[in-house]
Amino acid sequence: MIFESVADARHRSNEKKNSFGGAKDVVTELPGQPSVKFEHYAGYVTVNETNGRALFYWFFEAKTHPNEKPLVLWLNGGPGCSSVGYGATQEIGPFLVDIDGRGLTFNPYSWNKEANLLFLESPIGVGYSYSNTSGDYDILGDDFAANDAYVFLHKWFLKFPSYRKRKFYIAGESYAGKYVPELAELIHDKNRDPSFFIDLKGILLGNPETHDAEDWKGIVDYAWSHAVVSDETHKTIKESCDFYSENPWSNKDCDQAVTEMDRNYDEIDKYSLYTSVCIPSNEEKKTLRSSFNKMPKVISGYDPCLDNYARSYYNRHDVQKALHVGDGTSLTNWTICNTTIYYSWTGRRVSVLPIYKKLIGAGLRIWVYSGDTDGRVPFMSTIYSLKSLGLPITRAWRPWYHHKQVGGWLQEYEGLTFATFRGAGHAVPLFKRSESLAFFASFLGGEFLPFQRT
Repeated sequence: MIFESVADARHRSNEKKNSFGGAKDVVTELPGQPSVKFEHYAGYVTVNETNGRALFYWFFEAKTHPNEKPLVLWLNGGPGCSSVGYGATQEIGPFLVDIDGRGLTFNPYSWNKEANLLFLESPIGVGYSYSNTSGDYDILGDDFAANDAYVFLHKWFLKFPSYRKRKFYIAGESYAGKYVPELAELIHDKNRDPSFFIDLKGILLGNPETHDAEDWKGIVDYAWSHAVVSDETHKTIKESCDFYSENPWSNKDCDQAVTEMDRNYDEIDKYSLYTSVCIPSNEEKKTLRSSFNKMPKVISGYDPCLDNYARSYYNRHDVQKALHVGDGTSLTNWTICNTTIYYSWTGRRVSVLPIYKKLIGAGLRIWVYSGDTDGRVPFMSTIYSLKSLGLPITRAWRPWYHHKQVGGWLQEYEGLTFATFRGAGHAVPLFKRSESLAFFASFLGGEFLPFQRT
């Protein structure tokens, strides 16, 4: 681990003041932060001046040699969930939110060991991101999010010009299975104009929503194969639900059977089948009934109430001031997931598989991974979706190893790699920190982990 005193960090930060556009966003006094030798920055990028639309970011330089390492943008899904609350401080960032939101602990398996990490709260209404125009919230959807994220990137590069020509990757999980390919496609298309060029090299997707119908088929089969629903309920869903139709729930038998499946899942954590659920206090019970609060909640040793700690931490005046959200007096209401966005989402793309084909044709690296204890976007959903691409298999299903143990299983297609993580839920890095870091390094290097117990 690389540590330095807070005073040294502050002195080094002051030396960088006014040296580039992002200097004013340097974070120097984040409450409870372990001392580190790398810089990190947080703040806003305005993506629409007329409407007052601004997206919040948190950027961590690589632990070592940041000038030599690629830039990776991380997105969480929902739609409506925070990349700061999940990706940055529960999963792959260098700081992990501590019990009851009192502070942060150091993550020795942070992905900024291998790359510079940029976390974006997208779209507006997620986390600290906002618009001053209420009508913007009525038109949120896939294209809206992709376009704002694209504008964000170009304006962010004006703040951090040294990253403008850096190798660039996009990673994310869950509904970011839609966000990431859609943004990648937009970058690819806009790159025809050299003045807008971003050196996009590949995308990395974890337990991603991909093709709605295939995803639903996988959800149902996974629930049945993991004893969540009965043979009879599974049979009813298979016979009565046409997931390729515009409204499968118009069939009464289908609707009732899927409702029963959801009711069974309500008793456990759908995102992590074999771990405990958070038992909230009486005051929190109404809030925590939301399906969003069944998002993955795991850290080393497992704590199912981690979302609550994040909510406490990011609603502190001193934390918001340190992250340049406010002046430390007025408080911005931060939520880990905005359910209003989820239920009002428009313009949802049914499938991003055509984008996969386009990006494969362009020679981009595409790796997809799944935690195998996730019931929300189970590995079966992803397998069904990828199979429908019709890609030739170049490496048959086999185990991959980490520290001489089976980390999961892998299959390579022509232009795409798919892997599972054994014993991991929806947010893989929460469950398998060391394995996921090794996997990430392999992705960046284009070389896979060992196929033998060496």
